Amino acid sequence: MKRLFALLATFATVLGLTAAFSPPAVAATGCKVDYTVTSQWTGGFQAGVKITNLGAPVTGWTLAFTMPAAGQKVTQGWNATWSQSGSAVTVVGVDWNRTLATGAAADVGFTGTFTGANPKPTAFTLNGVACTGSLEEPPPVPVDGTPVDVNGQLHVCGVNLCNQHNRPVQLRGMSTHGIQWFDRCYNAASLDALADDWKSDLFRIAMYVQEDGYETDPAGFTSRVNDLVDMAEDRGMYAVIDFHTLTPGDPNFNLERAKTFFASVAARNAGKKNVIYEIANEPNGVSWSAVKNYAEQVIPVIRAADPDAVVIVGTRGWSSLGVSDGSNESEVVNNPVNASNIMYAFHFYAASHKDNYRAALSRAASQLPLFVSEFGTVSATGGGAMDRASTTAWLDLLDQLKISYANWTYSEAPESSAAFKPGTCNGSDYSSSGVLTESGALLKSRISTPDSFPTS
Repeated sequence: MKRLFALLATFATVLGLTAAFSPPAVAATGCKVDYTVTSQWTGGFQAGVKITNLGAPVTGWTLAFTMPAAGQKVTQGWNATWSQSGSAVTVVGVDWNRTLATGAAADVGFTGTFTGANPKPTAFTLNGVACTGSLEEPPPVPVDGTPVDVNGQLHVCGVNLCNQHNRPVQLRGMSTHGIQWFDRCYNAASLDALADDWKSDLFRIAMYVQEDGYETDPAGFTSRVNDLVDMAEDRGMYAVIDFHTLTPGDPNFNLERAKTFFASVAARNAGKKNVIYEIANEPNGVSWSAVKNYAEQVIPVIRAADPDAVVIVGTRGWSSLGVSDGSNESEVVNNPVNASNIMYAFHFYAASHKDNYRAALSRAASQLPLFVSEFGTVSATGGGAMDRASTTAWLDLLDQLKISYANWTYSEAPESSAAFKPGTCNGSDYSSSGVLTESGALLKSRISTPDSFPTS
């Protein structure tokens, strides 16, 4: 993203084709596979494969299937180890999804090539047992009403974000870039497009504190944030108010500013159901204990005015749960913030952050309520080529775990993470293929699929 001052994290290798593994000894007793071609182009395609274990719990799994036509080849896979010999394809679970409880599912996928026809496979086995059942599930049925209409006041229940019906939900949406730089991109037409065309559930308002942001005009920036909260509310979207600390990385540097800002916006927006507070964007160069200390001073300020809203707490290492600093989620698990109704931020950039980051997220998700309040499809600098395979692997994992997310960025910033091509914000079109970058087109296609918010 905008990490102009951030050190890039440790890189993991791209998921690709490797040698096949032998099936684990643990047998499957029943399974179902849903295979969906998610996009196709001349000579190429992308497919998603959802594996559901219908039998006894499985520790370690191998999925096998046969490509039905000559010329169909797997070129790159994600969320598993993929291999192909002739027409036979083998898919082996990785550390974070290798255990499947009864009824549990793993979402994997791949890109491939074909010549001539591209029929779908019709037979799958899991650890040697044939998978029966429908190969494709019907799409989720849209629920009438806006996301806020359906879900109402959100709260944290266990490790999940839950709605007014006390059921886990996943919100999907977009983040602004710094509103001090790209404020022109956030107008009635762009928010109409985000709500109506993109079908976004949430709008993250990134208010930088330094870098020509809040500290230069506290009253002005507070007013603009409130205006954008109202615009999101009018369109039925949730608004994440992001106190965008980045440089310096210790949020305690801005502790008094944070108390002033959140006292004001919490008092003003306490009666709204659509507001989520993100109190420190990306702490960096600082210990988890320092971040925790900051959170435990700012959260009471919010609670004094708005006792019910969800609060997102940034984590160490640019909100990586410490992974980018060589640590892991255990520091938060073992020393959580002393507050209720909170979630912990996890940020990633798909071209830079891969297997070890996905593994950390997966482990943490069983113990901590997580919210991916920012991620990019490119490198951690905000630039470079979009990594479609890694982005798809991340989004499939977030969908599987019901973790909410906001993409960086709904802007025309001169970086490949931006959703819009340069000049878009001078016009009124924020949705057509002519104005979207490669990243924007991918995110719109993911966000605009129907939500499946449970109401009972």
